[in-house]
Amino acid sequence: MKLFFRRYGRKGDQPLIILHGLFGISDNWVTFGRRIADEGFDVIIPDQRNHGLSPHSDVFNYLALTDDLAELIEDEQIINPILLGHSMGGKVAMRFTLEFPELVNRLIVVDISLKAYGDRPNHRNIIEAMQAINLAEHQSRASIEAQLAERVKELRIRQFLMKNLHWRDKDTLEWRLNLDGISRNLHQMFDAIETSTAFYKPTLFVRGGQSDYILPEDYPVIRTNFPNAEIITIENASHWVHAEAAEQFYLLSSGFLTGKPDWYVE
Repeated sequence: MKLFFRRYGRKGDQPLIILHGLFGISDNWVTFGRRIADEGFDVIIPDQRNHGLSPHSDVFNYLALTDDLAELIEDEQIINPILLGHSMGGKVAMRFTLEFPELVNRLIVVDISLKAYGDRPNHRNIIEAMQAINLAEHQSRASIEAQLAERVKELRIRQFLMKNLHWRDKDTLEWRLNLDGISRNLHQMFDAIETSTAFYKPTLFVRGGQSDYILPEDYPVIRTNFPNAEIITIENASHWVHAEAAEQFYLLSSGFLTGKPDWYVE
């Protein structure tokens, strides 16, 4: 599948591919992408299938998502990329890296592990809340957000979801997400990664201290597949660590990506 992507920086610099999470969009990473591009990176931020401006499909699983990334890398002739992925995007980045370890320069995984998670009711609630909105009955984004608030109480999550709403024309609002396709395949987003392959190049896992996506008991499995992984916690952040602790996350990632010898000080 040919993915829509945004690109910042200069071709010829070190490629950095950033993969958003479930319900996300490339636009979520534009501020980070533009800033890190100024440090000498060719930054590519795709919309993954069924998200943003990329095509919709009834096929939605990690095999397909990993194939999409491989196709993007081949089409754009990207050599030796660094991969950075959050949540679902982190699973895609890990799967690609463990399938093609020789192709990846280094890896950043944001608040996700290799384990299976099980169907999370919160994700199902989000999809059902968005599907329940009859967009034709609304004439403003504010009224849609008000209805969404009846089931999605957290303002931060609503604001994140509302980035997927756009004006198809001057009178019609629509979701960019393929909600039906995601809903039918949601259970596949919680699959485990099971392989004996190891990636020995520099790897950083960033976890939110208020998130349960990476727990201390997950560390041994992470280090089985990523023996040189640094696992660092940003204490006052949840699953959306890169948004809630944006400056701390940027400084941590920037130091790791540029290979500064003192990039992390506990």
